[in-house]
Amino acid sequence: MKSSDNSFGCAFVTGGGRGIGAQISKTLAADGWPVAVGYRQGRDTAEAVVAEIEIEGGTACAVPGDLQDADVIEAIFTDLEDRFGRVAVLVNNAGIREDGVLTGLSDAAWQEVMDTNVSAAFRTSRRAISSMLRARHGRVINITSFVATQAIAGISNYAASKAALGGLTRALAVEVAHRGITVNAIAPGLVATDLTRELGHFETSVKRGVPMRRPAELAEISEGVRFLASDGASYITGQTLTIDGGLSAQAFSLA
Repeated sequence: MKSSDNSFGCAFVTGGGRGIGAQISKTLAADGWPVAVGYRQGRDTAEAVVAEIEIEGGTACAVPGDLQDADVIEAIFTDLEDRFGRVAVLVNNAGIREDGVLTGLSDAAWQEVMDTNVSAAFRTSRRAISSMLRARHGRVINITSFVATQAIAGISNYAASKAALGGLTRALAVEVAHRGITVNAIAPGLVATDLTRELGHFETSVKRGVPMRRPAELAEISEGVRFLASDGASYITGQTLTIDGGLSAQAFSLA
């Protein structure tokens, strides 16, 4: 539930208009948080999430912006502070992939992924924490991935970015813990989305690789975010909650 220590403020979910981010936005709104649904592209889907939240009696707004631009981040936070007082919960969910084997991976593909997945999260966290420090309360939740610790060929830039986000999580947590701010991460495994359901090999890969023999549902990921944003997680910081059906616990399958 919404923290009793926070009588005002909102949740800002980057990349909140689709997939995991959309479900996180709806879950936090159901807990009473006004939710800013961030997006860079896909205005229609972000506004659809806002409409769904409002139909259910919640408060939300769609927030456009390229988070690679520090000036854009400043403008977004200034606007949200004017509307809601401050950003009390920041969910760094925005991320991209530009896959390719290392020998064929361009500098541009490497940099674009790092800028979006790591540098943007660094900048949004820096801006959010400046207000959280004054309030002596706040939650930063970073969405990483099981590939931060387990290798899959052809995604070196994405895996490196998610591993870096895990390191950022731990370092920030140590810096701000004494001011009542927690910084944690969620590492999803294989998740059922519209995109993955269209992949012919996805279900086969899940059955072979995941001990639970099924992908995660979006709500199972967002419930982890709900918990880390709540009072119940007030003494948890610097941690990564892996939600992967046992994938990372298994060395390999003999089946």
